[in-house]
Amino acid sequence: MITPDSWRKSSYSGSGDGNACVEVTLRHPCIAIRDSKNPSHGTLSVSAPVFAAFVGALREREGRPA
Repeated sequence: MITPDSWRKSSYSGSGDGNACVEVTLRHPCIAIRDSKNPSHGTLSVSAPVFAAFVGALREREGRPA
C-alpha cells in the first residue's frame, strides 16, 4: 500500500501563513527536504546521519545543545 508522505514544517516557519520554511519527511533510509512554497519543485534527500549532523551544527551555531 502506498501512503502519502507526512511532511512536517520547520519549527522556525514563524507566524502567519508559515510558508517561509522547509518541510521534511522520512523516506527510509533517507530524509527528504523540500521548499514549502514550491513543494512540487522537487526534493533533496540526505541520509539520516547527515541530516542529524546538519541539525546539530545549526543548534550549536545558536548556542543550543546538539
